[in-house]
Amino acid sequence: MTYHCLIVDDEPIARDILLNYCRQVPYLNVVGMAGNAMEARAILQQQVVDILFLDINMPLLDGLSFLKSLRVPPAVIFTTAYKEYAIDAFDLSASDYLLKPFSLDRFLTAVDKALAVKGGVTQVAGGTTAIPGMVPVSGKPEDDYLFIKADGKIFRIAFDDILYAEASGNYTRIECFNQNLLPAISFTAMAEQLPASRFIRVHRSFIINKSKISHVEGNRVYIGGKEIPIGSNYKEDFLNQLGFRNS
Repeated sequence: MTYHCLIVDDEPIARDILLNYCRQVPYLNVVGMAGNAMEARAILQQQVVDILFLDINMPLLDGLSFLKSLRVPPAVIFTTAYKEYAIDAFDLSASDYLLKPFSLDRFLTAVDKALAVKGGVTQVAGGTTAIPGMVPVSGKPEDDYLFIKADGKIFRIAFDDILYAEASGNYTRIECFNQNLLPAISFTAMAEQLPASRFIRVHRSFIINKSKISHVEGNRVYIGGKEIPIGSNYKEDFLNQLGFRNS
């Protein structure tokens, strides 16, 4: 099945990067590119669009205002250099929020989220229509692993092998049973790839595998012999997920 995409960005280079990324994915078809919201609106009236890649800072009408103006929007992935609008974007039910510059693997994660959120409905000029059998392309909710690029290699890492992830500057240190990896991926981006059903954020710099906890003592959680701090802003939610009240 092919999913139709519309790219809206006032920067030609940004549009070309997204176009190139889309061309790497066999099931994505770019039906149009626009430099502003008015051009995008005209395309939406003529084309079936499943995923809208939308910049925020644009002339005439910014991306957030444009999305608000759509009666039945497609799945939206914001692509912007401004991190301060993320809360507003998710309040508008955006599928994802990509901060420029972003990598191909981060782009693919966003596409998977958009298709999952879309839930089988695609935007059509003047209304909506269902797409039978539409499922998340990569099946991420069912996957039990992820791919990580580090040291010039791509590693297949089972979630069950991950003990914890730790922020390390612009990188993320991933501690596994048999190896440690330091991929060039931000801690926030890494957190988005770890299923919330298995992993808990316990500190601004740590996400742990819930099933690998040895014990909890005070403001520390122990995993694989490692003592990990529990941040005060995370403790209540952490204990609630373990079935205890913070006392």
